[in-house]
Amino acid sequence: MTDISPLAVPAAPDAPEACGFAPCEGGVCAAAGISAAGVSAGFRRNPKRLDLALVVADEPCVAAATFTTNRFCAAPVTVSRAHAADGRARAVVLNSGNANAATGEDGLTCAERACERVAAELGCDPDDVLVCSTGVIGVPLPWEPYEAGVPAVAAALSHDARGAHDAACAVMTTDTVPKEVSLSGIIPQRDGSERTVRVGGFVKGSGMIQPNMATMLAVLATDAPLTVDAARDALRAAVGQSFNKVTVDSDTSTNDTCILLATGAAGGEPIDRAHPAYPAVAAAVRAACVDLARRIAADGEGSTKLVTVTVTGAASDADADAVARAVANSPLVKTAIFGHDANWGRVAAAAGKCGVPFDQRAVDIDFLGVPVCRGGLTVPMDEEDMLRRFEAPEIPITVDLGMGERSTRVWTCDLTHDYVTINGDYRT
Repeated sequence: MTDISPLAVPAAPDAPEACGFAPCEGGVCAAAGISAAGVSAGFRRNPKRLDLALVVADEPCVAAATFTTNRFCAAPVTVSRAHAADGRARAVVLNSGNANAATGEDGLTCAERACERVAAELGCDPDDVLVCSTGVIGVPLPWEPYEAGVPAVAAALSHDARGAHDAACAVMTTDTVPKEVSLSGIIPQRDGSERTVRVGGFVKGSGMIQPNMATMLAVLATDAPLTVDAARDALRAAVGQSFNKVTVDSDTSTNDTCILLATGAAGGEPIDRAHPAYPAVAAAVRAACVDLARRIAADGEGSTKLVTVTVTGAASDADADAVARAVANSPLVKTAIFGHDANWGRVAAAAGKCGVPFDQRAVDIDFLGVPVCRGGLTVPMDEEDMLRRFEAPEIPITVDLGMGERSTRVWTCDLTHDYVTINGDYRT
């Protein structure tokens, strides 16, 4: 073992406690004014699998959304992008089992009809309904499950944690666990009083994961009275530091969607960017997104480890991000982690190929908080100690480029035999 000190890792600014929030119960329904449900509607072959989710605000409310950057985007993305343009929504309907992607005009018609069916059930405008799909690409989405499923899922709506959990389960594809978060905190008012607000949500995502956005559907809700511009800014910033920092296999999906509903049911003053409560609410939205993003990486298809790649000492944010993603996406790095091999050479090679200029003589690398490279040269390590450290569920890798003061984090997972099996059998 060496007496060389480990690299300093920047403190995470997005822990809930940092913004005065704490975990609470309720998932997406933690936000007042939100109900949710999930049912089996027949989109999937297995009748025991929930496959249709609905999230509803008691009244039309502020909505913000971000979508896939993949130019081969799915029909529900096209429809939801248009419906979310005015910054308002009442409901989000989501199905698993079929992506409704590469389905032409019929796919667009089906997505629009889904919004109309939900709107008729809720008594709202179809433009106030957003639609999401996930599953196999290139297969026509059947209409019949919507016809029977929408009334069933609407009847099952509840404002409690059970409804939130069922909705989270209904959007799972290759996910092994549902992914939910809920936070509660107190925010200030301009008159000196305080209000309790909550942020909750769920996400699906396990494979076909690469920034920007990853293959994911996320629905977040808050009862804070955000304005449209504040909600959009908060969500955009949160996604940039969370879902856009996740990679499993460097593939960007056709269906990625992240939606934030702000009901305002907590009451109090409208919160715009200038309001004293905005930083706390925006930080809570970011903390919720980071929590969900980490859950995606930890549940990467076939994964056994959550891997956090931290790059420090970069000359720019772009340089830090490029190096972190190169390391996180490297099959050789990911397989080394699966094999419990602290092979820092694979990290160095991945960093060096991405086009970011640096002096290899200035590069330091840590595995699991243990120095393995200093100044571009090997630091002797205790192999048995490293094997023991690899038993941890989360594997941190830190790279200091020695070029500046910028840093970033990217979350990924190891690459296992099961990843090949899962994706080889995806359609069957």
